[in-house]
Amino acid sequence: MEPALIKTLDPETDLHLTRTIPVPRALVWECWTTPGHLVNFFVPKPHRVTRCEIDLRVGGRFDTTFEVEGREMQNEGVYLELISGEKLVFTDAYSEGWKPAPDPFMTALLLLSDAPGGGTAYTAIARHRTAETAEKHRAMGFHDGWGTVVDQLVDYARGLDAQGPARA
Repeated sequence: MEPALIKTLDPETDLHLTRTIPVPRALVWECWTTPGHLVNFFVPKPHRVTRCEIDLRVGGRFDTTFEVEGREMQNEGVYLELISGEKLVFTDAYSEGWKPAPDPFMTALLLLSDAPGGGTAYTAIARHRTAETAEKHRAMGFHDGWGTVVDQLVDYARGLDAQGPARA
């Protein structure tokens, strides 16, 4: 995790998960930034992503639709910061065109760096406006849910990695 960012984490409003995963960083980035890949791991199974639209630029849309226990949940958001292969920051506080959301939930940061042996140091941070919102996310199962997403990402990416350059 970025040393400067560690100092800004607020235990009241920020939740985070850090893991070292056995997947090359470039492939993790590809999975997180390609709709056809993201739908395969982004929510814990048996829930699923039924739609994903990505416009990979600051201010570009990051829209997903989930199916959770038979209910459809739409999430509209935008990217706030992109550093290719290293950092994704997105939020549901705005939708494309910088339209404010009526009831935003969080801003997410994904930080990636090389780990020994060709893997990736993977940190996900969920920043919330209030301690109450962060507690709600914690109670919803942030650590288990986001941990499951990382496990699903690893399983999915390993399958892609086995395909090599032919996967594109």
